[in-house]
Amino acid sequence: MNPLHIRARDNGDLPGCVAALAEVHAADGYPTRWPDEPTRWLTPTDLLHAWTAHLDDTVVGHVVIRSVTNDAMASLLAASGGVPPGRLASLSRLFVVPGARRRGVASGLISRASDKAATSGLRLVLDVVDDGRGAAVALYEDAGWRRLASVQAAWTMPDGAHPMVSYYLSPQH
Repeated sequence: MNPLHIRARDNGDLPGCVAALAEVHAADGYPTRWPDEPTRWLTPTDLLHAWTAHLDDTVVGHVVIRSVTNDAMASLLAASGGVPPGRLASLSRLFVVPGARRRGVASGLISRASDKAATSGLRLVLDVVDDGRGAAVALYEDAGWRRLASVQAAWTMPDGAHPMVSYYLSPQH
């Protein structure tokens, strides 16, 4: 297998990203509801940057940085993290296909996004749905991310439950 290659996402990557997302959704239920327009879901209007991870010329992972809206949750996170609201960005749409896990793909994507945020004078926040397995939480906490808050989501899972969502702040670069 060729080495892992992480690069800025371009429009030609989107079909591979949708295929990878479908694989992750089937295996893990992420996202919790399959989007009507997966390409649009991968390219939100508040997108700042996006990267893909490739093994053997196949998309195996994805991440984006999004701007943070100035809402009550953003204000809470900024105050809890000691970061001005205008200096926050969101790590989002992070996924790795099951067959490429435990190869440093997620860590590589997070590192690329964190480096870009740092050079832009931003700190990253993210939300993690508590799925009871803890793999995502362990990944972020092992990398030095700090939990700022946990709240019950206003939205529902397919079964109608309101999950707990934890919000994390990236380590200072």
